[in-house]
Amino acid sequence: MSESLQTKFGRRQLLARAGAVMAIGALPGCGGSPVARRPAEIGFRPIRASVDRISQISVCTRPFRAKGPRLDVERIGQKTVVHNYGHGGSGWSLSWGSSAIAVDKAMSSGEREIAVVGCGALGLTSALLLQRAGAKVTIYAKELPPHVPSSFASGLWTPDSRICFEEHATAEFKQSWEQMARTSWGIHHKSLGLPGTPVEFIDSYFVSDDPGPRRRRVEADGRPAFAELQHELLSDLTPAGVDFPPGTHTLGPHHLRRKAQLMFNIHGYSQMLMQDFRSAGGRVEIAEFHTPNDFAKIREQTLIHATGYGARALFDDPSLTPVRGQVARTAPQPDIHYRLLYRGVSFVPRRDGLVFQVIGDDDYYGFADDTAQPDHAEAEHAVHTIAELFA
Repeated sequence: MSESLQTKFGRRQLLARAGAVMAIGALPGCGGSPVARRPAEIGFRPIRASVDRISQISVCTRPFRAKGPRLDVERIGQKTVVHNYGHGGSGWSLSWGSSAIAVDKAMSSGEREIAVVGCGALGLTSALLLQRAGAKVTIYAKELPPHVPSSFASGLWTPDSRICFEEHATAEFKQSWEQMARTSWGIHHKSLGLPGTPVEFIDSYFVSDDPGPRRRRVEADGRPAFAELQHELLSDLTPAGVDFPPGTHTLGPHHLRRKAQLMFNIHGYSQMLMQDFRSAGGRVEIAEFHTPNDFAKIREQTLIHATGYGARALFDDPSLTPVRGQVARTAPQPDIHYRLLYRGVSFVPRRDGLVFQVIGDDDYYGFADDTAQPDHAEAEHAVHTIAELFA
């Protein structure tokens, strides 16, 4: 190697080493002073939030049970009935894991022709898992998506939303819940990236007027507290939140906390599941049941019962408490890919329409309320609250 090349090569090595030393010196705990960096500003595309754009207001009744979902087996006449209902606001989130438990119990009956009563999130996932286990399946339901109560949900991964009261979250319950949540999480993930985007990740922002506490999950007025399990048992599934003070974003003088969140585009997701069920040879029969004795007209001897809040009337089940949920929907806005939670109002950018919902300051909002009539004032309040952020 010539002297000039040696000189150039040596100089390059020296510069590279010097750069490495500078980089090491900037690491926490190493010598040198790190360069302070101002957080990059987050730009939010404005949401077209105005009451004149509301195209639909829908109400659903979430089925809460103080002790959690019902997944037991009972004998009714000549039928073996496996229950799969009572998930509060966690029906979609826990659907695959809860249905896996129900399917195991149904298949243990020895029957290979099995019925599913109900065609919401729990009914559809039960039917599909039964097919994958080798069963011939018929769904019996009064209504099909998108007209079932599950179609009116907000569409977010909320696996412990009103799942039970804290006093009933025993070690055994937590183990079962975690199994349901992790199974569901894994199967939901397999739908990421599919045509129609049935499932996707979005950035979810909690917006506050001050850096104080977030929305409360626990009541302090003597009423039972709802169980909070996600942070305790599933912290590895979702990354930690990141805070953004005023001046680091375009939403004015507010404090933000960002987390990645799984979202279900329920209309597309339901249609995909229905198509998969029919493609695998599944049958659907429109039927209505008023008492458990009506199950006698089903030809299958084993069935999974997944009627959600409908079980309160069908089985005269007083353990079910209604939790009213109302969403106002406007036309889709394809350039919006973030969720907002502000002053007790949730905004979700679903592909089938922007969703605005008053969720209140705690989980008792809508509790024990089975009112099905849409509340236009509530819908307008939800839209106005989100619109304030872009005033």
